Amino acid sequence: MRARAAGPGSGEPAVPRCRFEAMIRNGHGEAGGAERPGPGGRRAVRVWCDGCYDMVHYGHSNQLRQARAMGDHLIVGVHTDEEIAKHKGPPVFTQEERYKMVQAIKWVDEVVPAAPYVTTLETLDKYSCDFCVHGNDITLTVDGRDTYEEVKQAGRYRECKRTQGVSTTDLVGRMLLVTKAHHSSQEMSSEYREYADSFGKCPGGRNPWTGVSQFLQTSRKIIQFASGKEPQPGEMVIYVAGAFDLFHIGHVDFLEKVHGLAERPYIIAGLHFDQEVNHYKGKNYPIMNLHERTLSVLACRYVSEVVIGAPYSVTAELLDHFKVDLVCHGKTEIMPDKDGSDPYEEPKRRGIFCQIDSGNDLTTDLIVQRIIKNRLEYEARNQKKEAKELAFLEAMRQQEARPERESDCDF
Repeated sequence: MRARAAGPGSGEPAVPRCRFEAMIRNGHGEAGGAERPGPGGRRAVRVWCDGCYDMVHYGHSNQLRQARAMGDHLIVGVHTDEEIAKHKGPPVFTQEERYKMVQAIKWVDEVVPAAPYVTTLETLDKYSCDFCVHGNDITLTVDGRDTYEEVKQAGRYRECKRTQGVSTTDLVGRMLLVTKAHHSSQEMSSEYREYADSFGKCPGGRNPWTGVSQFLQTSRKIIQFASGKEPQPGEMVIYVAGAFDLFHIGHVDFLEKVHGLAERPYIIAGLHFDQEVNHYKGKNYPIMNLHERTLSVLACRYVSEVVIGAPYSVTAELLDHFKVDLVCHGKTEIMPDKDGSDPYEEPKRRGIFCQIDSGNDLTTDLIVQRIIKNRLEYEARNQKKEAKELAFLEAMRQQEARPERESDCDF
Protein backbone atom coordinates (compact mmCIF):
# COMPACT_ATOMS: atom_id res chain seq x y z
CA MET A 1 0.00 0.00 0.00
CA ARG A 2 1.15 3.54 -0.71
CA ALA A 3 1.30 6.58 1.52
CA ARG A 4 -1.72 8.80 0.93
CA ALA A 5 -1.33 12.55 0.65
CA ALA A 6 -3.31 15.19 -1.15
CA GLY A 7 -3.72 18.91 -1.14
CA PRO A 8 -1.32 21.80 -0.51
CA GLY A 9 2.33 20.82 -0.41
CA SER A 10 1.72 17.29 -1.63
CA GLY A 11 2.35 18.02 -5.30
CA GLU A 12 -1.06 16.61 -6.16
CA PRO A 13 -3.49 18.89 -8.00
CA ALA A 14 -6.66 19.92 -6.24
CA VAL A 15 -9.83 18.24 -7.47
CA PRO A 16 -12.12 20.60 -9.42
CA ARG A 17 -15.24 21.32 -7.36
CA CYS A 18 -17.51 20.70 -10.35
CA ARG A 19 -16.25 17.13 -10.60
CA PHE A 20 -16.21 15.75 -7.09
CA GLU A 21 -18.22 18.50 -5.40
CA ALA A 22 -16.99 17.69 -1.88
CA MET A 23 -15.19 15.00 0.04
CA ILE A 24 -15.72 14.38 3.73
CA ARG A 25 -13.47 12.31 5.95
CA ASN A 26 -14.99 10.16 8.59
CA GLY A 27 -13.99 7.96 11.52
CA HIS A 28 -14.20 4.20 11.43
CA GLY A 29 -13.47 2.96 14.95
CA GLU A 30 -14.67 -0.40 16.15
CA ALA A 31 -17.60 -0.66 18.55
CA GLY A 32 -17.56 -2.72 21.71
CA GLY A 33 -13.87 -2.15 22.48
CA ALA A 34 -12.41 -1.86 25.95
CA GLU A 35 -13.74 1.11 27.85
CA ARG A 36 -11.13 3.84 28.22
CA PRO A 37 -10.83 6.05 31.30
CA GLY A 38 -11.90 9.67 31.12
CA PRO A 39 -9.49 12.60 30.67
CA GLY A 40 -6.81 12.82 33.35
CA GLY A 41 -7.35 9.19 34.32
CA ARG A 42 -10.68 9.90 36.02
CA ARG A 43 -13.52 7.39 35.99
CA ALA A 44 -15.25 7.25 32.62
CA VAL A 45 -18.66 8.93 32.47
CA ARG A 46 -21.15 6.35 31.19
CA VAL A 47 -24.16 7.67 29.27
CA TRP A 48 -27.43 5.83 28.57
CA CYS A 49 -29.76 6.39 25.61
CA ASP A 50 -32.72 4.29 24.63
CA GLY A 51 -35.43 4.21 22.00
CA CYS A 52 -37.12 2.35 19.17
CA TYR A 53 -34.58 3.45 16.54
CA ASP A 54 -36.98 2.37 13.81
CA MET A 55 -36.01 3.53 10.33
CA VAL A 56 -32.75 4.88 11.73
CA HIS A 57 -31.92 8.26 10.16
CA TYR A 58 -29.43 11.06 10.74
CA GLY A 59 -31.72 12.56 13.39
CA HIS A 60 -31.16 9.46 15.53
CA SER A 61 -27.44 9.60 14.77
CA ASN A 62 -27.28 13.26 15.77
CA GLN A 63 -28.96 12.50 19.09
CA LEU A 64 -26.39 9.77 19.79
CA ARG A 65 -23.54 12.06 18.72
CA GLN A 66 -24.68 14.70 21.20
CA ALA A 67 -25.14 12.11 23.95
CA ARG A 68 -21.66 10.66 23.38
CA ALA A 69 -20.18 14.16 23.69
CA MET A 70 -21.66 14.42 27.20
CA GLY A 71 -19.59 11.50 28.48
CA ASP A 72 -16.93 8.94 27.65
CA HIS A 73 -18.88 5.73 26.97
CA LEU A 74 -22.29 5.51 25.30
CA ILE A 75 -24.66 2.59 25.91
CA VAL A 76 -27.83 2.44 23.80
CA GLY A 77 -30.86 0.38 24.76
CA VAL A 78 -33.16 -0.69 21.92
CA HIS A 79 -36.77 -1.77 22.52
CA THR A 80 -38.26 -5.02 21.23
CA ASP A 81 -40.89 -5.25 18.50
CA GLU A 82 -43.43 -6.31 21.14
CA GLU A 83 -42.81 -3.26 23.34
CA ILE A 84 -43.01 -0.85 20.40
CA ALA A 85 -46.22 -2.42 19.11
CA LYS A 86 -47.74 -2.11 22.58
CA HIS A 87 -46.91 1.57 23.13
CA LYS A 88 -46.72 3.04 19.60
CA GLY A 89 -47.75 0.63 16.89
CA PRO A 90 -45.95 -1.77 14.52
CA PRO A 91 -42.29 -0.97 13.74
CA VAL A 92 -41.05 -0.93 10.15
CA PHE A 93 -37.88 -2.90 10.94
CA THR A 94 -37.45 -5.99 13.08
CA GLN A 95 -35.65 -5.77 16.41
CA GLU A 96 -32.63 -7.67 15.05
CA GLU A 97 -32.35 -5.19 12.17
CA ARG A 98 -32.66 -2.27 14.57
CA TYR A 99 -30.04 -3.64 16.98
CA LYS A 100 -27.50 -3.91 14.17
CA MET A 101 -28.33 -0.49 12.71
CA VAL A 102 -27.67 1.20 16.05
CA GLN A 103 -24.43 -0.75 16.52
CA ALA A 104 -23.23 0.58 13.16
CA ILE A 105 -23.46 4.22 14.32
CA LYS A 106 -19.91 5.31 15.10
CA TRP A 107 -20.69 7.11 18.38
CA VAL A 108 -22.22 4.00 19.99
CA ASP A 109 -19.99 1.92 22.28
CA GLU A 110 -22.49 -0.75 23.37
CA VAL A 111 -26.01 -1.84 22.43
CA VAL A 112 -28.42 -3.37 24.95
CA PRO A 113 -31.13 -5.44 23.20
CA ALA A 114 -34.65 -5.64 24.65
CA ALA A 115 -34.30 -2.50 26.76
CA PRO A 116 -37.42 -1.65 28.81
CA TYR A 117 -39.70 0.98 27.28
CA VAL A 118 -39.82 2.99 30.52
CA THR A 119 -36.39 4.18 31.65
CA THR A 120 -35.81 3.54 35.36
CA LEU A 121 -33.06 4.14 37.90
CA GLU A 122 -32.73 0.37 38.11
CA THR A 123 -31.75 0.24 34.43
CA LEU A 124 -29.18 3.05 34.80
CA ASP A 125 -27.66 1.37 37.84
CA LYS A 126 -27.61 -2.06 36.17
CA TYR A 127 -25.37 -0.69 33.41
CA SER A 128 -23.46 1.69 35.73
CA CYS A 129 -24.67 4.74 33.82
CA ASP A 130 -24.40 8.19 35.36
CA PHE A 131 -27.39 9.61 33.50
CA CYS A 132 -29.55 9.16 30.42
CA VAL A 133 -29.94 11.51 27.44
CA HIS A 134 -33.00 12.13 25.29
CA GLY A 135 -34.06 14.74 22.74
CA ASN A 136 -36.17 17.76 23.67
CA ASP A 137 -39.39 16.01 22.65
CA ILE A 138 -41.63 13.75 24.70
CA THR A 139 -41.91 9.95 24.79
CA LEU A 140 -45.10 8.53 26.31
CA THR A 141 -46.29 5.10 27.37
CA VAL A 142 -49.53 3.58 26.07
CA ASP A 143 -51.38 5.25 28.96
CA GLY A 144 -49.83 8.67 28.35
CA ARG A 145 -47.08 8.75 31.02
CA ASP A 146 -43.63 10.30 30.44
CA THR A 147 -41.21 7.37 30.05
CA TYR A 148 -38.40 9.40 31.65
CA GLU A 149 -40.36 10.66 34.66
CA GLU A 150 -38.43 8.63 37.26
CA VAL A 151 -34.92 9.56 36.07
CA LYS A 152 -35.95 13.20 35.65
CA GLN A 153 -37.09 13.39 39.26
CA ALA A 154 -33.82 11.81 40.39
CA GLY A 155 -31.75 14.39 38.49
CA ARG A 156 -30.20 11.77 36.21
CA TYR A 157 -31.64 13.07 32.95
CA ARG A 158 -29.97 15.27 30.32
CA GLU A 159 -31.51 16.76 27.21
CA CYS A 160 -30.08 17.23 23.73
CA LYS A 161 -31.44 19.14 20.74
CA ARG A 162 -33.82 17.34 18.41
CA THR A 163 -32.75 17.48 14.76
CA GLN A 164 -35.20 19.64 12.84
CA GLY A 165 -36.37 18.61 9.40
CA VAL A 166 -36.31 14.84 9.74
CA SER A 167 -38.67 12.34 11.30
CA THR A 168 -39.94 8.86 10.62
CA THR A 169 -43.31 10.50 9.91
CA ASP A 170 -41.83 12.59 7.11
CA LEU A 171 -39.87 9.71 5.57
CA VAL A 172 -42.96 7.49 5.51
CA GLY A 173 -44.84 10.28 3.76
CA ARG A 174 -42.20 10.67 1.08
CA MET A 175 -42.52 6.97 0.31
CA LEU A 176 -46.28 7.15 0.01
CA LEU A 177 -46.31 10.19 -2.26
CA VAL A 178 -44.99 9.86 -5.80
CA THR A 179 -43.48 13.37 -5.87
CA LYS A 180 -39.91 14.68 -5.94
CA ALA A 181 -40.49 17.63 -3.62
CA HIS A 182 -37.93 16.31 -1.14
CA HIS A 183 -35.06 16.43 -3.67
CA SER A 184 -32.41 19.10 -3.14
CA SER A 185 -33.37 21.25 -6.11
CA GLN A 186 -37.14 20.85 -5.92
CA GLU A 187 -39.59 23.24 -4.33
CA MET A 188 -42.31 21.76 -2.12
CA SER A 189 -45.32 20.96 -4.29
CA SER A 190 -48.87 21.75 -3.20
CA GLU A 191 -49.53 18.00 -2.87
CA TYR A 192 -46.51 17.47 -0.62
CA ARG A 193 -47.33 20.59 1.41
CA GLU A 194 -50.87 19.30 1.93
CA TYR A 195 -49.44 15.98 3.08
CA ALA A 196 -46.96 17.73 5.40
CA ASP A 197 -49.82 19.64 6.97
CA SER A 198 -52.03 16.62 7.47
CA PHE A 199 -50.06 13.36 7.85
CA GLY A 200 -50.51 11.97 11.34
CA LYS A 201 -52.50 15.04 12.37
CA CYS A 202 -55.18 14.13 14.83
CA PRO A 203 -58.48 16.07 15.10
CA GLY A 204 -57.19 17.97 18.15
CA GLY A 205 -54.54 19.94 16.26
CA ARG A 206 -50.76 19.84 15.99
CA ASN A 207 -47.95 19.54 18.49
CA PRO A 208 -44.29 20.55 18.07
CA TRP A 209 -42.91 16.98 18.00
CA THR A 210 -44.94 14.85 15.57
CA GLY A 211 -45.07 16.30 12.10
CA VAL A 212 -43.13 17.29 9.01
CA SER A 213 -40.59 20.08 8.72
CA GLN A 214 -37.90 20.96 6.19
CA PHE A 215 -34.29 19.93 6.71
CA LEU A 216 -31.73 22.67 6.18
CA GLN A 217 -28.17 21.45 5.65
CA THR A 218 -25.31 23.49 7.10
CA SER A 219 -21.54 23.14 6.88
CA ARG A 220 -21.44 22.99 10.69
CA LYS A 221 -23.62 19.88 10.72
CA ILE A 222 -21.36 18.14 8.20
CA ILE A 223 -18.27 19.02 10.26
CA GLN A 224 -19.95 17.61 13.38
CA PHE A 225 -20.55 14.28 11.62
CA ALA A 226 -17.16 14.02 9.87
CA SER A 227 -13.87 13.16 11.58
CA GLY A 228 -11.50 14.67 9.00
CA LYS A 229 -9.06 11.73 9.16
CA GLU A 230 -6.89 11.22 6.08
CA PRO A 231 -5.78 7.79 4.86
CA GLN A 232 -2.55 6.67 6.46
CA PRO A 233 0.38 4.67 5.01
CA GLY A 234 -0.49 0.97 4.97
CA GLU A 235 -4.24 1.48 4.69
CA MET A 236 -6.12 -0.01 1.76
CA VAL A 237 -8.27 2.59 0.03
CA ILE A 238 -11.56 1.03 -1.07
CA TYR A 239 -14.12 2.92 -3.14
CA VAL A 240 -17.87 2.18 -3.13
CA ALA A 241 -20.55 4.23 -4.85
CA GLY A 242 -24.31 4.47 -4.97
CA ALA A 243 -27.41 6.26 -3.75
CA PHE A 244 -27.31 4.86 -0.19
CA ASP A 245 -30.92 5.97 0.04
CA LEU A 246 -32.79 5.45 3.33
CA PHE A 247 -29.48 4.16 4.70
CA HIS A 248 -30.51 0.75 6.03
CA ILE A 249 -29.30 -2.60 7.30
CA GLY A 250 -28.66 -3.85 3.74
CA HIS A 251 -26.14 -1.02 3.28
CA VAL A 252 -24.59 -1.73 6.70
CA ASP A 253 -24.12 -5.43 5.93
CA PHE A 254 -22.48 -4.56 2.60
CA LEU A 255 -20.13 -1.98 4.15
CA GLU A 256 -19.25 -4.34 6.99
CA LYS A 257 -18.25 -7.01 4.44
CA VAL A 258 -16.18 -4.45 2.50
CA HIS A 259 -14.56 -3.28 5.74
CA GLY A 260 -13.51 -6.86 6.46
CA LEU A 261 -11.60 -7.19 3.17
CA ALA A 262 -8.49 -5.52 4.59
CA GLU A 263 -6.69 -5.40 7.91
CA ARG A 264 -6.62 -1.59 7.72
CA PRO A 265 -9.38 -0.44 5.35
CA TYR A 266 -10.11 3.17 4.40
CA ILE A 267 -13.53 3.18 2.75
CA ILE A 268 -14.58 6.09 0.53
CA ALA A 269 -18.31 6.24 -0.28
CA GLY A 270 -19.31 8.14 -3.41
CA LEU A 271 -22.87 9.50 -3.26
CA HIS A 272 -24.64 10.30 -6.52
CA PHE A 273 -26.64 13.50 -7.10
CA ASP A 274 -30.43 13.32 -6.64
CA GLN A 275 -31.03 13.79 -10.37
CA GLU A 276 -28.57 11.00 -11.19
CA VAL A 277 -30.30 8.61 -8.76
CA ASN A 278 -33.70 9.53 -10.15
CA HIS A 279 -32.44 8.83 -13.67
CA TYR A 280 -31.53 5.19 -12.89
CA LYS A 281 -34.08 4.50 -10.14
CA GLY A 282 -37.09 6.44 -11.43
CA LYS A 283 -40.35 7.19 -9.53
CA ASN A 284 -39.70 9.59 -6.64
CA TYR A 285 -36.27 8.22 -5.75
CA PRO A 286 -34.15 9.06 -3.90
CA ILE A 287 -36.41 9.24 -0.84
CA MET A 288 -33.68 11.18 0.98
CA ASN A 289 -31.97 14.04 -0.77
CA LEU A 290 -28.20 14.26 -1.21
CA HIS A 291 -27.61 16.34 1.94
CA GLU A 292 -29.58 13.89 4.09
CA ARG A 293 -27.91 10.85 2.55
CA THR A 294 -24.51 12.42 3.24
CA LEU A 295 -25.15 12.65 6.99
CA SER A 296 -26.62 9.14 7.10
CA VAL A 297 -23.50 7.61 5.53
CA LEU A 298 -21.12 9.76 7.57
CA ALA A 299 -22.64 8.35 10.76
CA CYS A 300 -21.62 4.80 9.79
CA ARG A 301 -18.53 3.48 11.57
CA TYR A 302 -17.31 1.57 8.49
CA VAL A 303 -17.04 4.64 6.24
CA SER A 304 -13.93 6.81 6.28
CA GLU A 305 -14.76 9.49 3.73
CA VAL A 306 -17.71 10.63 1.62
CA VAL A 307 -17.62 12.16 -1.85
CA ILE A 308 -20.70 14.34 -2.30
CA GLY A 309 -21.92 14.31 -5.88
CA ALA A 310 -19.64 11.53 -7.15
CA PRO A 311 -19.71 10.82 -10.90
CA TYR A 312 -21.88 7.86 -11.85
CA SER A 313 -19.06 6.21 -13.80
CA VAL A 314 -15.93 5.43 -11.81
CA THR A 315 -13.36 7.28 -13.88
CA ALA A 316 -9.59 6.99 -14.15
CA GLU A 317 -9.33 10.51 -12.77
CA LEU A 318 -11.28 9.58 -9.64
CA LEU A 319 -9.26 6.40 -9.09
CA ASP A 320 -5.95 8.22 -9.50
CA HIS A 321 -6.91 11.17 -7.33
CA PHE A 322 -7.97 9.05 -4.36
CA LYS A 323 -5.25 6.42 -4.94
CA VAL A 324 -7.92 3.71 -4.94
CA ASP A 325 -6.71 0.13 -4.40
CA LEU A 326 -10.07 -1.62 -4.78
CA VAL A 327 -13.58 -0.80 -6.06
CA CYS A 328 -16.50 -2.76 -4.63
CA HIS A 329 -20.14 -3.15 -5.62
CA GLY A 330 -22.92 -5.32 -4.21
CA LYS A 331 -25.03 -7.90 -5.99
CA THR A 332 -27.69 -5.38 -7.08
CA GLU A 333 -28.06 -4.74 -10.79
CA ILE A 334 -25.57 -2.29 -12.29
CA MET A 335 -27.42 0.16 -14.52
CA PRO A 336 -25.47 1.46 -17.56
CA ASP A 337 -24.44 5.10 -17.76
CA LYS A 338 -26.43 7.50 -19.97
CA ASP A 339 -24.24 6.65 -22.96
CA GLY A 340 -24.81 2.92 -22.44
CA SER A 341 -21.35 2.26 -21.02
CA ASP A 342 -20.50 0.16 -17.96
CA PRO A 343 -19.90 2.57 -15.03
CA TYR A 344 -17.26 0.15 -13.65
CA GLU A 345 -15.42 -0.31 -16.95
CA GLU A 346 -12.21 1.43 -15.74
CA PRO A 347 -11.75 -0.41 -12.43
CA LYS A 348 -12.52 -3.70 -14.24
CA ARG A 349 -9.83 -2.84 -16.84
CA ARG A 350 -7.36 -2.26 -14.02
CA GLY A 351 -8.31 -5.52 -12.31
CA ILE A 352 -9.39 -3.80 -9.08
CA PHE A 353 -13.16 -4.41 -9.26
CA CYS A 354 -14.84 -6.77 -6.80
CA GLN A 355 -18.49 -7.75 -6.32
CA ILE A 356 -19.51 -8.38 -2.72
CA ASP A 357 -22.34 -10.61 -1.54
CA SER A 358 -23.48 -9.14 1.77
CA GLY A 359 -25.94 -11.96 2.39
CA ASN A 360 -28.71 -9.39 2.79
CA ASP A 361 -31.17 -8.78 -0.05
CA LEU A 362 -32.93 -5.82 1.59
CA THR A 363 -33.26 -2.82 -0.74
CA THR A 364 -34.85 0.61 -0.57
CA ASP A 365 -37.62 -0.74 -2.83
CA LEU A 366 -38.45 -3.49 -0.32
CA ILE A 367 -38.60 -0.94 2.53
CA VAL A 368 -41.05 1.18 0.52
CA GLN A 369 -43.14 -1.96 -0.09
CA ARG A 370 -43.25 -2.61 3.68
CA ILE A 371 -44.55 0.91 4.23
CA ILE A 372 -47.16 0.80 1.47
CA LYS A 373 -48.42 -2.59 2.67
CA ASN A 374 -49.03 -1.19 6.16
CA ARG A 375 -49.94 2.36 5.18
CA LEU A 376 -53.15 2.58 7.21
CA GLU A 377 -51.44 1.16 10.28
CA TYR A 378 -48.63 3.74 10.10
CA GLU A 379 -51.03 6.63 9.58
CA ALA A 380 -53.13 5.46 12.54
CA ARG A 381 -49.96 5.06 14.62
CA ASN A 382 -48.90 8.66 14.02
CA GLN A 383 -52.38 10.00 14.77
CA LYS A 384 -52.47 8.01 18.02
CA LYS A 385 -48.99 9.22 18.97
CA GLU A 386 -49.88 12.86 18.35
CA ALA A 387 -53.15 12.61 20.28
CA LYS A 388 -51.26 11.35 23.34
CA GLU A 389 -48.68 14.13 23.03
CA LEU A 390 -51.34 16.83 22.73
CA ALA A 391 -53.13 15.48 25.81
CA PHE A 392 -49.84 15.54 27.71
CA LEU A 393 -49.14 19.13 26.59
CA GLU A 394 -52.58 20.26 27.70
CA ALA A 395 -52.11 18.62 31.12
CA MET A 396 -48.78 20.42 31.50
CA ARG A 397 -50.36 23.77 30.59
CA GLN A 398 -53.12 23.27 33.14
CA GLN A 399 -50.58 22.33 35.80
CA GLU A 400 -48.52 25.44 35.07
CA ALA A 401 -51.62 27.67 35.13
CA ARG A 402 -52.86 26.32 38.48
CA PRO A 403 -50.23 28.06 40.69
CA GLU A 404 -50.93 31.35 38.87
CA ARG A 405 -54.65 31.09 39.65
CA GLU A 406 -53.89 30.23 43.27
CA SER A 407 -51.55 33.22 43.65
CA ASP A 408 -54.24 35.54 42.21
CA CYS A 409 -56.49 34.52 45.10
CA ASP A 410 -53.83 35.04 47.78
CA PHE A 411 -54.74 38.37 49.45
